[in-house]
Amino acid sequence: MAQVQYYGTGRRKKSTARVRLVPGTGNVTINGRDAQDYFPYETQLLILNQPLAATETQGTYDVLVNVDGGGFTGQAGAIRHGIARALLQADPEYRSTLKSEGYLTRDARMKERKKYGLKKARRAPQFSKR
Repeated sequence: MAQVQYYGTGRRKKSTARVRLVPGTGNVTINGRDAQDYFPYETQLLILNQPLAATETQGTYDVLVNVDGGGFTGQAGAIRHGIARALLQADPEYRSTLKSEGYLTRDARMKERKKYGLKKARRAPQFSKR
Protein backbone atom coordinates (compact mmCIF):
# COMPACT_ATOMS: atom_id res chain seq x y z
CA MET A 1 0.00 0.00 0.00
CA ALA A 2 1.35 3.41 -0.96
CA GLN A 3 2.23 5.90 1.73
CA VAL A 4 0.30 9.18 1.79
CA GLN A 5 2.32 12.12 0.49
CA TYR A 6 1.43 15.75 -0.02
CA TYR A 7 3.22 17.86 -2.60
CA GLY A 8 3.85 21.57 -2.85
CA THR A 9 6.01 23.75 -5.07
CA GLY A 10 7.38 26.96 -3.63
CA ARG A 11 9.23 29.80 -5.30
CA ARG A 12 11.12 32.86 -4.08
CA LYS A 13 13.54 35.03 -6.10
CA LYS A 14 15.47 32.55 -8.28
CA SER A 15 14.81 29.53 -6.03
CA THR A 16 12.37 26.71 -6.62
CA ALA A 17 11.55 24.15 -3.95
CA ARG A 18 9.71 20.89 -4.51
CA VAL A 19 8.34 19.82 -1.14
CA ARG A 20 6.88 16.49 -0.03
CA LEU A 21 5.15 16.05 3.31
CA VAL A 22 5.08 12.49 4.60
CA PRO A 23 3.47 11.52 7.92
CA GLY A 24 6.36 11.09 10.35
CA THR A 25 8.25 12.60 13.25
CA GLY A 26 9.16 16.07 12.00
CA ASN A 27 12.49 15.47 10.24
CA VAL A 28 13.39 18.06 7.61
CA THR A 29 15.64 16.83 4.78
CA ILE A 30 16.86 19.30 2.16
CA ASN A 31 18.66 17.91 -0.91
CA GLY A 32 19.52 14.75 1.02
CA ARG A 33 20.99 16.67 3.97
CA ASP A 34 19.57 17.56 7.35
CA ALA A 35 18.18 21.11 7.55
CA GLN A 36 20.62 22.08 10.34
CA ASP A 37 23.53 21.04 8.13
CA TYR A 38 22.14 22.67 4.99
CA PHE A 39 21.39 26.18 6.27
CA PRO A 40 24.21 28.15 7.89
CA TYR A 41 21.95 30.47 9.91
CA GLU A 42 19.27 29.77 12.50
CA THR A 43 16.94 32.38 10.97
CA GLN A 44 16.53 30.29 7.83
CA LEU A 45 15.47 27.30 9.91
CA LEU A 46 12.91 29.50 11.65
CA ILE A 47 11.60 30.72 8.28
CA LEU A 48 11.00 27.24 6.91
CA ASN A 49 9.29 26.07 10.13
CA GLN A 50 6.81 28.97 10.18
CA PRO A 51 3.93 27.26 8.30
CA LEU A 52 4.28 24.13 10.45
CA ALA A 53 4.25 26.23 13.62
CA ALA A 54 1.24 28.26 12.47
CA THR A 55 -0.79 25.12 11.82
CA GLU A 56 0.59 23.31 14.90
CA THR A 57 1.82 20.34 12.83
CA GLN A 58 5.53 20.49 13.70
CA GLY A 59 5.98 16.87 14.80
CA THR A 60 3.38 15.42 12.47
CA TYR A 61 5.12 15.39 9.08
CA ASP A 62 8.55 14.61 7.71
CA VAL A 63 9.51 17.25 5.16
CA LEU A 64 11.49 16.14 2.10
CA VAL A 65 12.72 18.98 -0.08
CA ASN A 66 14.52 19.35 -3.39
CA VAL A 67 15.54 22.97 -3.76
CA ASP A 68 17.38 24.57 -6.65
CA GLY A 69 18.69 28.01 -7.56
CA GLY A 70 19.27 31.22 -5.65
CA GLY A 71 20.90 31.73 -2.28
CA PHE A 72 20.10 30.58 1.21
CA THR A 73 17.47 33.21 1.96
CA GLY A 74 15.64 32.65 -1.32
CA GLN A 75 15.74 28.91 -0.81
CA ALA A 76 14.37 29.20 2.72
CA GLY A 77 11.51 31.36 1.43
CA ALA A 78 10.81 28.91 -1.38
CA ILE A 79 10.72 26.00 1.06
CA ARG A 80 8.32 27.91 3.32
CA HIS A 81 6.04 28.57 0.34
CA GLY A 82 6.18 24.91 -0.70
CA ILE A 83 5.46 23.62 2.80
CA ALA A 84 2.45 25.94 3.06
CA ARG A 85 1.07 24.67 -0.25
CA ALA A 86 1.62 21.04 0.75
CA LEU A 87 -0.11 21.60 4.11
CA LEU A 88 -3.05 23.05 2.24
CA GLN A 89 -3.23 19.85 0.22
CA ALA A 90 -3.07 17.81 3.43
CA ASP A 91 -5.92 19.70 5.09
CA PRO A 92 -7.92 22.50 3.41
CA GLU A 93 -8.93 23.74 6.88
CA TYR A 94 -5.46 25.32 7.19
CA ARG A 95 -6.19 27.81 4.38
CA SER A 96 -7.42 30.63 6.61
CA THR A 97 -4.46 30.32 8.99
CA LEU A 98 -1.84 30.11 6.25
CA LYS A 99 -3.41 32.87 4.19
CA SER A 100 -3.70 35.28 7.12
CA GLU A 101 -0.01 34.72 7.92
CA GLY A 102 0.85 35.30 4.25
CA TYR A 103 2.52 31.94 3.61
CA LEU A 104 0.46 31.11 0.52
CA THR A 105 1.39 34.31 -1.29
CA ARG A 106 4.27 34.09 -3.74
CA ASP A 107 6.74 36.86 -2.86
CA ALA A 108 7.00 38.78 -6.12
CA ARG A 109 10.13 40.74 -5.24
CA MET A 110 12.90 39.92 -7.70
CA LYS A 111 16.33 41.31 -8.50
CA GLU A 112 15.98 44.53 -10.46
CA ARG A 113 17.52 44.47 -13.92
CA LYS A 114 20.64 46.44 -14.78
CA LYS A 115 20.07 49.53 -16.92
CA TYR A 116 22.43 50.79 -19.61
CA GLY A 117 24.49 53.79 -18.62
CA LEU A 118 24.54 52.60 -15.02
CA LYS A 119 26.89 50.24 -13.21
CA LYS A 120 24.09 48.25 -11.55
CA ALA A 121 20.30 48.57 -11.40
CA ARG A 122 20.46 52.02 -9.81
CA ARG A 123 24.14 52.68 -9.11
CA ALA A 124 25.37 55.45 -11.39
CA PRO A 125 29.02 55.92 -12.34
CA GLN A 126 30.94 58.27 -10.09
CA PHE A 127 30.38 61.90 -11.01
CA SER A 128 33.44 63.99 -11.78
CA LYS A 129 32.99 67.73 -11.84
CA ARG A 130 36.21 68.37 -13.76
